[in-house]
Amino acid sequence: MLFGSQRPEVWLFAVLVVPSLLLAWLVPGLLPFWFGAPIAAIGLLLIAHHLRFCWCLWLVITGLSAEMTLLDLIGPEMFQLTIAAVKGAEITLVALTMLRHGPRFDRFSPIFGFLWIGAGGMVAGVHPDLTMPDMLRSLAGSVVPFLPFFCRIPAGYGRAMQRAMQRAVCLAPLTSCVLGGILAALALRPLFVDTGGYRLAALGHPAFLAGVCLPAIYASLLRWLRHGTAGDGTLLTVNLVILVLTGARAPITYGFLVCALSLLFAPDAAVSRPHRLGLLLLACASVPVVASFGEDHTSLRLFTILSADAGDMSGRDLLWPAFEAAAAEAPWFGWGMGAGNVVIPHQSELVQLVQTWAAHNEYLRIEVEGGQLGRGLLIALFVAWIWNHTRGMERLERFVLRIVFLAHAAHAMTDNVLISTPACVFFGLFAAVSAWSRPPPGISDQRIARRAAYLTTRRRVAAVLAE
Repeated sequence: MLFGSQRPEVWLFAVLVVPSLLLAWLVPGLLPFWFGAPIAAIGLLLIAHHLRFCWCLWLVITGLSAEMTLLDLIGPEMFQLTIAAVKGAEITLVALTMLRHGPRFDRFSPIFGFLWIGAGGMVAGVHPDLTMPDMLRSLAGSVVPFLPFFCRIPAGYGRAMQRAMQRAVCLAPLTSCVLGGILAALALRPLFVDTGGYRLAALGHPAFLAGVCLPAIYASLLRWLRHGTAGDGTLLTVNLVILVLTGARAPITYGFLVCALSLLFAPDAAVSRPHRLGLLLLACASVPVVASFGEDHTSLRLFTILSADAGDMSGRDLLWPAFEAAAAEAPWFGWGMGAGNVVIPHQSELVQLVQTWAAHNEYLRIEVEGGQLGRGLLIALFVAWIWNHTRGMERLERFVLRIVFLAHAAHAMTDNVLISTPACVFFGLFAAVSAWSRPPPGISDQRIARRAAYLTTRRRVAAVLAE
């Protein structure tokens, strides 16, 4: 094992830093390189030596949506820079995980669909406003959330990492709210923002916070159904309340739908069915109470969207015609990877009005970038990929996660759910629950049982012979 030493940082300091200091003394002009390279190497080895902690820390930081905070506190230049840093950190963690435990081939990975879209655009022609750096950045941003599935994790270590990463995802929205409350108390940034009604933004943006709440709810739900502990149930409730306060219609709908179906039909749960049905009935009975409360608090967007005249409050009806027209001009191969970012000019009046140039519809965006062929291939890969990763799970996890992905597929019609930072949290959770909690490919449960029985018999025979 490459990083198997108990204290690699000690011998690395002796081997790299001390000689580098001598070389820096001999060649003063190269001081930044001689001293910086060993320090960076030590940092990477420390990360590799504490992968579980670093993966959990990365999930929490990604779930904070720090790009929105830095955009408000510093300036627009920090938005893309922070996203690049978050995804660059994930690439680094994936590379170190592969070095430590080895790579594995992920069949049916959506990455292959994105590569097809990129290649198809190069062959059939790209959008006139699309540059090669734009295409490469979009391709990198699209494939990064799926890279952890190419890491091989030992079974025992993977179980521990799975539990730790689930716990980290559960805590991300609450951490964002606490830190956002501190900034609000210091008058640096508001905790609630007014976008057609007040919405909880916490440390990021209401839509981003809702996107992180969904995987947090799913992680809390899985843990509660599997173990039935009060702490997991409390975290599930807290995350649901945070999601409701964001006022995000689609995430609220799909989050509660997944919870309701899981409470009704989840098999092999530690929580008894009567208890789950009682909780579901209590939640249904509370809806009229919440609605009557909302009559006196119409300033909250949660209650504004329940009114009959709410309409389309996000401007999607203004954005979609431009994407539909662009898709119709290149119906088979699309305009190339990243074309979804240039369909609407960034300085147009429409962008100034709705404050975005994204499609808020992944099917429409992928059609613009990859055409009918690219979109069809990507959907087929997603279906096969999800089926492949869930078929070997225990019944509870398999049932809940397949419902989760059905909701995710529906959610993709009205939001950006594949390449945003909340998507990194979502697929990071899926990697922890699926790929890192299963035995290596090709090893069945029967073979594992036979191997364990063989080793037990061999130990008993050896003990008898020793006597």
